[in-house]
Amino acid sequence: MPETPSTVPVLPSLSDQARRLIELGVPELSGVSADELRAFAADNAGADGDALLTVHPDRAPASVLAPLLRRDDKPGFVVVDMPDVDRFTPTDAALVPEAALYLIIGLDRGDHMSNWSPDEALPALAEEGRTPLLLSEGIHWVLQQPAALERNRCFMTIGSRLRKDNGAFDARTPAIWISNGTGRDGRERRGAPKVGWCWWNNRHTWLGFGSATGRKA
Repeated sequence: MPETPSTVPVLPSLSDQARRLIELGVPELSGVSADELRAFAADNAGADGDALLTVHPDRAPASVLAPLLRRDDKPGFVVVDMPDVDRFTPTDAALVPEAALYLIIGLDRGDHMSNWSPDEALPALAEEGRTPLLLSEGIHWVLQQPAALERNRCFMTIGSRLRKDNGAFDARTPAIWISNGTGRDGRERRGAPKVGWCWWNNRHTWLGFGSATGRKA
């Protein structure tokens, strides 16, 4: 039997989420206006508490969103060996609505899958009736709920993969965690939110698998 997904605190109201994105300058970065964000939040107010307001990755890709993350006043960043981060696009297991804005329902960090490989986690999520998060969706979550990212309790976003020219997937899989300030991250980034990658068949004790029960435009 699959384990019970980890409990997630109640999200801010959709109007508060819209306000947060506006304050961060997402309208200017995505071309989705502040009025559109407010109107979408108002139209979907019935989903307050269980829904994450998300801008489509084509409008607000991971490279644009990651620097907006903050932890202890340190900005988020993408690792230097992932210059192609925006080429990690939705897989068939994580299809998104064709809309500039949509909701993600039933978020879970996947703590019960810590120390699983992505190859092991993906079919288990499908069996649970869950869909893996995209990298951009995971960033949206941490923007709205910074507590979703804890040291030793971070998460992968295996709904985003990079397809190579031969049609096969790149073995790297994106994740969001907290930098230790080592190596090329730089000491000044210790404790900062970090967008990086792990190998598809590797396990990490401190990484779960972000997922949701669905998406709705």
